[in-house]
Parts: sequence; structure tokens; C-alpha cells
Amino acid sequence: MKRIITLTVMNRPGVLNRITNLFSKRNYNIESITVGHSEQEGISRITCVVHVENDGIVEQITKQLNKQIDVIKVTDITEQSIVARELALVKVLSTSSTRSEIYSLIEPFRASVIDVSKESIVIQITGESDKIEAFIELIKPYGIKELARTGTTAFLRGTQRSSNQSKTYSIV
Repeated sequence: MKRIITLTVMNRPGVLNRITNLFSKRNYNIESITVGHSEQEGISRITCVVHVENDGIVEQITKQLNKQIDVIKVTDITEQSIVARELALVKVLSTSSTRSEIYSLIEPFRASVIDVSKESIVIQITGESDKIEAFIELIKPYGIKELARTGTTAFLRGTQRSSNQSKTYSIV
């Protein structure tokens, strides 16, 4: 089962390495991971999508992550109301005869063309993973030259607060 785990961490060298090593040592596969600065200076937010067999494993992962020194907060947000997005850049082979067909496929997905050359176009699409997958499958027959995807980035919807306890740190 796919789980979305978010972490709030101190923005220090080696933090991401220690977190990914924790997953690797326990033989858990990370399907996607995104990291970026948060609204607080010196704090980063990590979103991991992991595939686990049961809820006991998720609890074990959460406990192990909470033991890490630079981890402030760990939350499994899978079953909560969340906002989740992914970005994909797709370079598609395109001739003058197929270009209009490709443009007609782009519009319903609210994707945008960000680069055009004689032989290809680059399309940017954002949304949930299922939407990105559907678009890629639809555009495949035209010939995908390159594809780059970010992982899922997510957090709780609205003013929800996670029920997990968090450590408090002062940033020096």
C-alpha cells in the first residue's frame, strides 16, 4: 500500500542522506521523495511516498525517523485530507503535421507548452500522479524523447494540524 509521509527537518548537511539511509537499511523502497525549503528559515520539508505491506511497518518507519536528531516532525498524511501535486516535463517528438494534434491533447490536461523546436515540443504538466500517468500514456504514441518527473509534494489541506507530537528546536 502506498503511504505519504511528511517530515519537517533542520536544513543541515547530511540530513537527507541519513533519512534515505534509514529506509535503505531496512529495505524499504522510496517511490518518490521531494525536499525543499519551508516557510521557516533553516527548516526544510520532505515528502516521501513509500510502498509498504502493512500499517505496522509505517509505524516502525515513523518511530525510526523521529529518532533522527535533525528531524523535527514526522507525519503519515495518507488518510487525511491533503493537497498533493507532482510536476512533469515531457519532450515529445513533433512535426508540423502532428503539432496541432498534440496541442489538442494538452488542453484538457491544463498542461502548457514551454519550449518549441523544429522537431519537438516540451510540455509542462502539474497535478496528481494519476493525472500525470494518464497524460503520459496518451502522449506516448507521438514519441517521448525525454521525461522528467518530480516526486509528490503534499501537505494537509486547510487549517488541519497533524496529531503527531513534534520536537521543538531553536535555530542557531
